[in-house]
Order: sequence, then structure tokens, then C-alpha cells
Amino acid sequence: MPIEIRELPESGLADFINYPYDLFKDHPHWVGELKKDTLHLLGLGHPFWRHGERKLFMAYRSGRPAGRIAAIVNSAHNSFHGENCGFFGFFDCSEDQEAAAALFAAAEKYLRAKGMDMIRGPVNPSTNETCGLLIEGFDSPPMIMMTYNPPYYAALIEAAGFAKAKDLLAFDMEVPAGLPERFNKLIQRIGRSGSITVDLVDIKKLDAAIAELKDVYNSAWEKNWGFVPMTEAELDDLGKMLKPMLKPDYLFFARVDGKPAAFCLMLPDFNVPLKAARGSLNLLTIVPFLHKMLFKVRGGRMLTLGVKKEFRGRGLEMLLINKAMQSGKKMGWQHGEMSWTLEDNTLINNTIESVGGKPYKKYRIYEKKM
Repeated sequence: MPIEIRELPESGLADFINYPYDLFKDHPHWVGELKKDTLHLLGLGHPFWRHGERKLFMAYRSGRPAGRIAAIVNSAHNSFHGENCGFFGFFDCSEDQEAAAALFAAAEKYLRAKGMDMIRGPVNPSTNETCGLLIEGFDSPPMIMMTYNPPYYAALIEAAGFAKAKDLLAFDMEVPAGLPERFNKLIQRIGRSGSITVDLVDIKKLDAAIAELKDVYNSAWEKNWGFVPMTEAELDDLGKMLKPMLKPDYLFFARVDGKPAAFCLMLPDFNVPLKAARGSLNLLTIVPFLHKMLFKVRGGRMLTLGVKKEFRGRGLEMLLINKAMQSGKKMGWQHGEMSWTLEDNTLINNTIESVGGKPYKKYRIYEKKM
């Protein structure tokens, strides 16, 4: 039977969100976020869509879903980078090249009509959220807020005319080992400076901590490839999402003369209990979710480590990595992931490898001229 492509109305969001849970219901490694969180992200009330537009498409064969894709215009990206670039995201597909080709054709047609001359992805819906296609490291589940896909996805995307734009790296750390001995003197020397301190977040003053996070975030990443500054509304939305999860050991700041100069944010690997939730917390899933949350989480992910540009070169990265290892040990983590970094960010990649990090997963952002 031929492939049928349908442009989904807003009432079709549930079908779009449910599709990968059906596609991967028996996959040992794929993990989905809570469906309500995906619904919030895709919903037009999310602050991203104040500067973004999207069109959702699904492919059907014989009346059954065969794939999905979102075509995205991010005007904030194009203004910041001086491009006319559209994006694709939320791409999932059965091993069906015809379905994938039809989905990409639909997305490209929409983006060309919007004046775009290039398409890049996957981003869901930008590099400030989950992004990248897994191309190495299929033998283990993803960490929290990282993507997973089967190996055949790369072939589907490349057959549609896409080529590599940039690779993203994830590093694995053995937390109990701590940092190599040779770094202790360096850390002690940096720490002896009375002007530099490292403080765990005060949960009672969480709003103030999130305000400081905003202050550092856009400055720390502004020159990175693909980065787009988050708006105040987007950062506020991120803060609301993080509040219920945050504990002092998850978020800490380096300060210079009392001013926030850098921060590190990490989270336990909530994907372990999320696997048991199967997208929803209900009477059937809440007990296995809580059991895994309490007894099976043995690691976590460093989501961000950023230093404001005026404070770089003072060793603040090393202080934050050391504090992260100490926090991980305190929480009983056996391993941690530092992700993601750009493949050509040699400064941070060399730093991570020098303290024992080993690259173990690789993700790819693709692009195509239209």
C-alpha cells in the first residue's frame, strides 16, 4: 500500500506523541519522557513557540502509523545566526525508507514555503532541549534528557539527502574513582584564592538561584555552534520544570568576589524510573516507578557546566567538575555522564578526558540545502 502523509491539526497531538511509545514498546533501551511533558513542550502555549512555528506530519501505510516529523522555524536562531535555516525534530519512523522520504519531503515543502533554504536536525525543537541522532553507543539506554534511536535511523536520514553538520559527544565517568591524584594540588591552589568560592544551591532560595542561572547561561554559551539564547520566558519555564527535582547536590555555583561566574547542573538518571513509567504515572506504573527511583538509580548526568566569558582561564571548570564528583559520591553514583559537548570543542573535551572521562556515545546533527 502507498504511503499517506497527513498534516496533523492541534487535536492530533496525542497521536503524534503516542507514536514512539508504540514503536518502541518492546525495545530494551529506548526511554520516553512523560507524555505530559512532551505535550507541554509541543503545545503552542510553550514560550518557545512565541518565536517559533511548527507543522506536524505523520506517515501512514495501510491506515497504520509509519512515522512522524515536526518541521520547525526558529526565528530566534535565524536572527542570531543570520541564516534562513529550518529544522526537523521529533523524528521517529519504522524501518521504512519510503515513509521517511515522504516525511522529509513534507517537512521541506513547508519550510521552503516559509523562506528557508536549509534544513537541519534533529532538534526537539532546538539545541536548548533534546537534540541529535544517536550514531554510536547503541548498547545502553540514554541518560536523562538525551535521545535514543535504533541504528537504522541514520540510513533513513542520509538516504533523504542529509549530511553531517556537527557531532555531539557524551563522556562516561567512574564516579567512585574521583579525579586523578595529579589534579588535587591544582584544585587546592585554585580554591585557596579567597575571591573564588563554590556553593551548593540553597533550596530555600531557589528562585534567586534560578535567577543566577539565567545570568550565567546565555553568556557562557553564546559563541557555541548552534546555540540560541533562551528568552526570559523560556528560562522561567525551565526553572519551573527543575524546581520539583532540584536538591542542593544537583546545582552549584562558582563565584568570584561573590558574583556568579559559573554553574554546574546535574540530575540523577531519572530515565531509570521513567522506563518503568512507560510515558505516564498511573495506578499501574507508580509502584515500579517509585521502586526504581529509590533503589535502582546508580548514576546521573552533568547537563551543563558553563563559565561566563570574563571568568574563563581561572580553573573554575576544574573546581566544578571536582564538586560534581564529590556530590556524585555522596549520592552513591557509580557512574556519571558529561554531555553533550561539541566534537570540535577541544578545550572542554581535553579537560574531560584528562580527568578520566571516556567518550562512549556520539550524536549527530544533520543538514541539507534545499
